[in-house]
Amino acid sequence: MGILRNILSRFIHKIAFVIPGGFSVRPSLHRFRGAFIGKNVWISQYVYIDELHPEGVTIHDNCTIGIRTSIITHTYWGKRKNNGGYREVVIEKNVYIGPHSLILPGVRIGEGAVIKGGTTVSGSVPPFTFWGYPKSGPLARITVPMTSEHEYEDFVEGLRPIIQKRTRD
Repeated sequence: MGILRNILSRFIHKIAFVIPGGFSVRPSLHRFRGAFIGKNVWISQYVYIDELHPEGVTIHDNCTIGIRTSIITHTYWGKRKNNGGYREVVIEKNVYIGPHSLILPGVRIGEGAVIKGGTTVSGSVPPFTFWGYPKSGPLARITVPMTSEHEYEDFVEGLRPIIQKRTRD
């Protein structure tokens, strides 16, 4: 993407973030940026669709994307699209994504799935599945910080799982 197109895309993204028109204007603006958006898609206000690679986002027909949801297609800094940090996101038809959800790179959300508000989706979701977490908690100790000075793979390899006893809610 050329520099002027990139600047224009980011400017349009900022407009789409707040402008009215969840069924009309916002989907059209994201289409212009390069995302594939099907018919009858509702995109709420403050939805973040990856600024650097909107073309990596596919949202099929009859979907609802809840307020303040983020859809990310990359986890790298700078010009590293080919290093494995970029993966497309596909949201199949008739999907509902609740507010404040985070959809990470490489995720495919199956047809008719419902994502519980506030959920981080890091793996693919089967069709017609209600997906969400009952509660948050510590997962691992970090030995390599996730910063621009370290590769993502080093961060992942440096994680040390925290073993917890399962308790009933």
